[in-house]
Formats: sequence, C-alpha cells, structure tokens
Amino acid sequence: MLLGLALGVVLGGVALAMGPQGADGETPNGLTTTLATIGSSFVTLLKAIVPPLIFTAIVASIANLRTVTNAARLAGQTLLWFAITAAISVAVGIGLGLLFQPGNRATVSLDDASEVGRTGSWLDFLTGLIPGNVLGLGASTNLETGDDGALTGSAETSVSFSVLQILVVALVIGIAALKSGAKADPFLAFNRSALAIIQKVLWWIIRLAPLGTLGLIGNAIATYGWGSLSSLAWFAAAVYVGLALVLFVVYPVLLRTNGLKIASYFRGAWPAIQLAFVSRSSIGTLPVTERVAERNLGVPREYASFAVPLAATTKMDGCASIYPAISAIFVAEIFNIDLSITDYLLIAFVSVVGSAATAGLTGAVVMLTLTLSTLGLPLAGVGLLLAIDPILDMGRTAVNVAGQALVPTIVAKREGILDLEQYESASAEDLFADDDAPAAGDAAAEEGASSATATDGTAGSTSDSRSADEPVTSAAR
Repeated sequence: MLLGLALGVVLGGVALAMGPQGADGETPNGLTTTLATIGSSFVTLLKAIVPPLIFTAIVASIANLRTVTNAARLAGQTLLWFAITAAISVAVGIGLGLLFQPGNRATVSLDDASEVGRTGSWLDFLTGLIPGNVLGLGASTNLETGDDGALTGSAETSVSFSVLQILVVALVIGIAALKSGAKADPFLAFNRSALAIIQKVLWWIIRLAPLGTLGLIGNAIATYGWGSLSSLAWFAAAVYVGLALVLFVVYPVLLRTNGLKIASYFRGAWPAIQLAFVSRSSIGTLPVTERVAERNLGVPREYASFAVPLAATTKMDGCASIYPAISAIFVAEIFNIDLSITDYLLIAFVSVVGSAATAGLTGAVVMLTLTLSTLGLPLAGVGLLLAIDPILDMGRTAVNVAGQALVPTIVAKREGILDLEQYESASAEDLFADDDAPAAGDAAAEEGASSATATDGTAGSTSDSRSADEPVTSAAR
C-alpha cells in the first residue's frame, strides 16, 4: 500500500506535468487515463461485492447476537457513541468555521455559484429507508436529446444500490430469522456458506489494493492538482484543520480516556484509514475496516460484524459533522446571512441525527444540502464548493473510516470484551492472511473458547465452540 501511494504520487505528478492533450486542449493524456482506469476499476470491484457482503454479514451477525451477552446493550452503546463522537466533531467544525471565517476570506464571487437543486432533504432520507425492492437496487436511464427535445443518441441505463435500504432489509430478515427458530436454520446455513464464498472473492479483490491505490492517488493528483485550492484556501484549510483535530486530538483523547493505547489504535486502523483516503469511499473500504476492527483492534467478530457495517452507513464524522458545519458558515458568510444560536444548534442536530442520509442518498454534498435546507440557506452556495470537493473528500473519508473503527473498539473495551493483547500487538501480516479452515486437531484444541472474545488475530484460526447446528459467526472471515 505504501509503495502504491509513493508510485501514485510520482506518476500523478508526471501526468500533471504532461497536461491535457488533443486539439481542444482538454483531453486527458494517456497516463492520466490509465491511472483513472486502474483506480476506478478497483473501486468498482469493491462496490460490486459490497451489497451481498452487507446483506449476508448483517443477517449472520443479527442471527448470532443471541450468542453474545447483553446484545441489546451493545447496540445501544454503539449508537450512543456514534452520537457522542458526532456531537464533538460538529462542535469542532462550528468552532473552526467561526475562527477561520472562510466565507469572508474567499476570493470567489456569487457569479461562480450555481443552483444544485435539493439533493438532500429529510423527506428523501425517510423515504430512502423504505426499500423499493428486496435487493435495494435502483435504475436510472439517461437519454441523449437535442435542443428540440428529440432523441439524438442511445439510451443508457445504469443500476445502483442503496446501502441504507440493503441494511434495513438485512436487519428485518435477520430479526425474522431469530423469531422463526428452527425453521430458519437451513436459511442461516445457506447464508453462512454464501458469506464465506463472498469473502473469499472479496480478499482476491483486496489483494489488488496496492495497484488500486496507485491509480486512485495518481489520478487525483493529475486531475485536480492543488491549483483549485487557491480561491478557497481558507475554507480548505479550515476543513483539513478540523479533520486533523478530530483524527489526531479528539480520537486519541477518547482512546486514552477509555484506557487504550493511542499508537496501537493507529497502527491497527491505519490500513483502512489509508485506503479510505485514496478511494474516497467508506463503503468501498468497509471490508478492510471490518477486518482491522476484528484482527488488529481486537473487537470480537460477533460484534464487529454488526457494528462496522452499521457504522459505514451511518457514522461519518468527516462528511456529516465537520464538513457541513464549516460549509454552512461559509455559505452564510458568502450570502451575508447572520446565523443565530438556534442555527448552530440546528447544525449540530442535523449532524448527529441526519448522518444516515449520506448513506441513503450519496456523499457529503447530500449532507450539506440537507443542512442548508434545514437552516434555510441558499443551496446555490454548494456550487461554489464543488470544484475542490474531491480534494476535501479524501480527508473526510479517512476521518469517517477512522471513526467507524474507533467506536466499536471503545464500546468493546467498555463492555469488557475487547482482546487487549491482540489490540496491542496487531500486525499487517495478521490482517491480510488467508482464512483457511483449521485442521481437525486445531478445532479440537479450540473447544471451550469464549464466543464473546473469538478473535485471536492469526491466520487460519477459529474459536467457535458451538455445535454444528448452531450458527457460526464469520462475518469478518
């Protein structure tokens, strides 16, 4: 991964120096196109495996929460810490927005603003919770038309999925399987087998991560560079300072407060944070986040398989707390609108309660428009920020994923189910090793292992001591 990052920076710099080609002077050069293709292909592969992964993992984890003591308490503590960290993050964002005053220092004008439409609202979020179909899939068709409205080209249909809807469907089916008792055993057995197969394919894809990293970071540098930051330098600085404060100050304070070593957390979570920075996708990084939580940070797999997918869809301190808080202040200053104490409280409320909207729809722009709509601020201000959004999104996503690994770790520690030895001694070799089935002697030696701490961080191991008829949690395997 580190080698991929280094080579990506070098190749991205070369591609940036080569500049665009073609008669119009706007066609990307061959190196930029190659880097873009490599990076986008890797993210596409990750996203393709995510829907079945989320469904099977959530169903398995819900069905197996009965093997975990105080499952309801764990779920409640997880949601509580989601809210606590979101509240702290939005407070940091508001404070930095008032300190930096990015709107008053920007060199852009209102002529640069464009109306982006209402891409995020509370109604969109609520209706987005209701699955349109059992797979959570949606389709859209684009028609090429001329000025007169006549069809000039072929129709292009694209299929997308709603992570939030898949999560809702999986939660309902998992709970129904619990309530169905023995009748659901064949379905749960099939779900476990499907999950094992999906994860094997997944780790074939993950092995391409260094190559994907090279393409993603190289294309980001070649396409955006740093020149676009000049007109919004204070805004970008405020956002990145906020992200850095949360990642390197707030999170470490929370770790120390809960008796956890800071260095161990960053050493364990860094593979996921690094991939999130270059891929700009919490969902695409989900498999790695879940793996580091289980293997590096010592979170029990029964709990990690539930908490991490939930966090990946609803826990976004970068996109849903820091960024919209600073952006709302920026837009208000650009349009000379004074914000009151009530407005700042609304920003905090939206950040803590509305984070899941970024999963129900798409990205930080949705969360920003949701915030602006709630405050009654002009949505045209969003258009001012779109030029540098990809650059900011790298840092936002890294903080998102760091928080998604942090909360399950803290909750597991507070509930006494965290494997502290594993937390303090994780290594990259443990993280990416294969999960081959253990030999019969190995399985016998592991009889009696506690399901609540069923993570040993070594390749090819298991600690399930249940009978063959009982479900085996393997969401991170």
